[in-house]
Amino acid sequence: MDSEQVEQLENTDGAVDTPFVPGEFLRTLTSQPGIYQMFGQGSRLLYVGKARNLRRRVSSYFQKQRHTPKTLAMLAQVTRVEVVVTHTETEALVLEANLIKRHHPPYNILLRDDKSYPYLFIETSHDTPRMSLHRGAQKGKGHYFGPYPAVTALRESMVLLQKAFRLRTCEDHTFRHRSRACLQYQIRRCSGPCVGHISREDYARDVADTIRFLEGKSDEAIRSLGERMQAAAERLDFEDAARRRDQIAALSKIQERQYVAQAGGGDFDVLAAAQENGQWVVYVSFIRNGRQLGGRSVFPRHTEEVRAPDVLAAFLMQFYSDKEVPGNLLVNVLPRSPASLAEALGSEAGHRVMIDQPQRGPRKRWMALALTNAMGALRQ
Repeated sequence: MDSEQVEQLENTDGAVDTPFVPGEFLRTLTSQPGIYQMFGQGSRLLYVGKARNLRRRVSSYFQKQRHTPKTLAMLAQVTRVEVVVTHTETEALVLEANLIKRHHPPYNILLRDDKSYPYLFIETSHDTPRMSLHRGAQKGKGHYFGPYPAVTALRESMVLLQKAFRLRTCEDHTFRHRSRACLQYQIRRCSGPCVGHISREDYARDVADTIRFLEGKSDEAIRSLGERMQAAAERLDFEDAARRRDQIAALSKIQERQYVAQAGGGDFDVLAAAQENGQWVVYVSFIRNGRQLGGRSVFPRHTEEVRAPDVLAAFLMQFYSDKEVPGNLLVNVLPRSPASLAEALGSEAGHRVMIDQPQRGPRKRWMALALTNAMGALRQ
């Protein structure tokens, strides 16, 4: 959706409230796909929906005799309905999600969690790359790994990586003006490139090994360190050999904690929707490069009398509107219009997205674990 389209949809505040006559309005509706907006007094946006067939979908609100109390309460407030025709249902899905995120209509399912997730960033524009925590647009030159579910999870990973590879984390200004090594060097979490305690070539190899490890090529990283340890031992540099030995031990420890070998590796999110006592939660578990980065519980609002497929459909479009979408999304219940959702998410992400409900094997076990976490979050 471009900025001009958004502006056209928002410039409706001058409309005058008049009695809404469904019959006259419905006769003018098209059967094409698009979105519809229901407004109340004072041009307050009450609800945004998408439709494969606008006439059929909007007519169902005013011709059906049976509605949920929530829908009846909304219809009692409607003073006008506006529609926007789109080329496809996929385009309508994206437009609907953007308008919901922007206006937070009170009768749409909304997400309480609207945070940007942190990434681990290895900046390569500097001769001596640094490792840092990053939020927001990914405009810098380098490698981004994540998203992590929380800053604490990312900081834990950074500490482990510092112990293993000893990359610098200081700002460039601090790096340029060091005259002696800092505390990070003293506690063996940095190799001291600022004052020449490591050659540029060796530091570059540590950076390359770090990137390999974060990309899921841990065996390659460990093999590279093993070769460097052997070379150091052959030239009788036992201090460097001991350092490489400690790095290998640290990486093996991280592997034990994080590697998801039985899940087949790769990038995917596991999403489990659960309900108890009228409250819904969606638990998202992040798997990147075959590694479990943790999970987070999100509690959607305005979910009264809503079914799981509708909760997940609304959740997916809003949650991933400003976040990285992996190639595979595993869900415990298929959302409404899964094929259209996958196409819409893929068109925004720039790559193919598959939505799957695992039925057996390792990914089914990951789904069961996510559902356990979802129920635990509800009860807490």
